[in-house]
Amino acid sequence: MIKQKFRRKIREGSYEFYFAHNGAEAIQVLQQESNIDLVLSDINMPIMDGLTLLSKISELSPIIKVVMVSAYGDMDNIRIAMNRGAFDFVCKPVNFEDLEVTVEKTIQHVQQLRDTLQAIKENNILRMYVDENVLSFMNRREFESSLMANEVVEATVVFMDICGFTAITENVDADTVVQLINKYFDVMVKEIIAQNGHVDKFMGDAVMAVFRGEYHLDHAIEAALAVRSHIQSIEENLLNHTTYMPRVAIGINSGEMISGNIGSVSLRRLDYTVIGDTVNVAQRFQSVAKPNQIVIGHEAYLKVKESFNCQPIGEVNLKNKALPLMVYEVLE
Repeated sequence: MIKQKFRRKIREGSYEFYFAHNGAEAIQVLQQESNIDLVLSDINMPIMDGLTLLSKISELSPIIKVVMVSAYGDMDNIRIAMNRGAFDFVCKPVNFEDLEVTVEKTIQHVQQLRDTLQAIKENNILRMYVDENVLSFMNRREFESSLMANEVVEATVVFMDICGFTAITENVDADTVVQLINKYFDVMVKEIIAQNGHVDKFMGDAVMAVFRGEYHLDHAIEAALAVRSHIQSIEENLLNHTTYMPRVAIGINSGEMISGNIGSVSLRRLDYTVIGDTVNVAQRFQSVAKPNQIVIGHEAYLKVKESFNCQPIGEVNLKNKALPLMVYEVLE
């Protein structure tokens, strides 16, 4: 009767039915077939009755839903079934139109559960790729309606580059290279987060981080000092019998920058980042920094000279800058 009443759905591939003579057989089928969403079960069955089956199914999977189809439609049985996790109860003699509506409703509910679990899984994966501050921004009510909107912010941007890393990649296997770079990035990210900054992006063997809020420049320098201290304490003995001692070159600049989504809305490829002259200069500072140097500009020096020990490096010519800029090294 089930095959007759649902023959159209079966032909279309919308439904596929498995049959079992009792609860014990049903458990075996459920263990073998992982794609089952719905169980239609009687109460009075040999070996294992339907109410016992209900308890077993809830142990097997929280997703599978059970609709009881039974002539024992008294309130006691209905209450026991619902308390044991039944999604619905259909009394015999079966009204197949009602059963079809119940099946459709139950399957929709299961699909919603699966979609929710998938969304949670994807969200957990997303959190490994996107900074918490960016996720918070995405949760704002106006986010989707203003994807390409931007704002001018006062912030500090930091570029941290691992010196000499490109050279060792020529003589070390790819797996070792990935393990090393992730090890160093792990140190950098922890210190950035500890100072309330967020990682804007990873660029090869470099990290770009942004610090906003009160004392953002101080927090950026504190993070840079901590990263330098941790990285310079590392010594790697590589498989080719060479020793690699990682060092970082860091550039820091503070000021106004544009914050927003850069990319293509139509292609759904966006990068939430900061851009502007302040960002460009920070990257130029990093390019002139030597291993273990933290380089800042004159304006940043004036703001932090009483809090940090800095020494002048001198004037440097930066790409796309008409005049040389005075730069300083942060010592401690």
